[in-house]
Amino acid sequence: MKENGILERYGLMRVINVSGTMTGLGASRVVPEAIEAGAEIQSSFVRIDELQAKASTVIAHMTGAEAGFVTACSAAGICLSISGCMTGTNLNRIELLPDTYDLPNEVVVQAGHLINYGAPIHQAIRLTGARIVPVGTPALANFYNLEDSIGEQTAAALFVVSHHVVQEGQIALSEFITICRDRGVPVVVDMASEYDLRSPIELGADLVVYSSHKFLGGPTGGIVAGRKDLVRAAYLQNKGIGRPMKIGKEGIIGTVAALEAWARRDHQAVYECEQQYLNHWWKELGGVPGLRLEKHHDWTDNPIDRLKVFVDPEEAGLYAWELADRLSAGEPSIQVRDDLIEHGYFFLDPCNLVSGEETVVGQRIADEVQLARAKGDGKRYSLSDRKRRSVASLLKWPDVS
Repeated sequence: MKENGILERYGLMRVINVSGTMTGLGASRVVPEAIEAGAEIQSSFVRIDELQAKASTVIAHMTGAEAGFVTACSAAGICLSISGCMTGTNLNRIELLPDTYDLPNEVVVQAGHLINYGAPIHQAIRLTGARIVPVGTPALANFYNLEDSIGEQTAAALFVVSHHVVQEGQIALSEFITICRDRGVPVVVDMASEYDLRSPIELGADLVVYSSHKFLGGPTGGIVAGRKDLVRAAYLQNKGIGRPMKIGKEGIIGTVAALEAWARRDHQAVYECEQQYLNHWWKELGGVPGLRLEKHHDWTDNPIDRLKVFVDPEEAGLYAWELADRLSAGEPSIQVRDDLIEHGYFFLDPCNLVSGEETVVGQRIADEVQLARAKGDGKRYSLSDRKRRSVASLLKWPDVS
């Protein structure tokens, strides 16, 4: 495979990604259109503001927004959006951030939305100089909590759509937008990992942030879309704190190409292909001792299903996290979705597979369980031990194993 050539050349491990669109694994397979567009523009000079204006037209068409632009990633998009809500187009105030000495600088967020997506979302907000006002408690936020949290210093309200957020007891996006709109507060919606490009704008969100390198299959980047005045204010942050978050010409045009390819994609055919992978795993793993399988629809209703694999440590001979680690340590490295593994299960996500990889994944899982049962070498370390090992390994970087 062509992919293996560059991995071998640089001594990198081959990875089969059944974790999903995870930044730490390179997020997604970039679509050919984005690769070609990025490569083609590399040898040319272009006025970035003009290129971003062209991107704005495509973003507006795809999302239903008035305007948009491309930035370094969705976390950068959050920073720039909130900054724009505070400063408007005042270039002096833009240059002064994160000093918000006489600006409205409070951002209201439901407490259950203050998540860690690889870094704390709190930090993306605070980098702007804004102050976070949590709404309600993590398990319960009522409309009156939001109403009473909005005051004279409120610059923006942030709503996060993600499987990471608390799913129960939260104010729904439509009601959240209505409450904020009635009080003149702009709403920023984080939609980094979502298929749906249009509904937040249709509901009245003022700014919406997407990732271009996840489901869209674009190069690493973030998309900000929304009201033209606020998009302009967010874009102008490139004259201030947005400078370290800038994106190059190849990232902008690659994102545009990915959006255009998304419009042409046969999403039903993609879904049906992914179902075939799931069905293969169901047959391959259904009789493996100690494993129990369930099909699981996406938390935020993206059109994707995953296989939920429960691991009975007594029958399988090892803990769920030990199985995940053994899969990761093998050749090729198989990366499962293990963010809820403390409950004794992990997920197999088919969205980034190519044909044939599903067979490797199913066989490896079956083999690892068989070996653990035969050798009796499982159930050796707790989840707490695993977390400590992970942190210790991180702190050794760049000495990686």
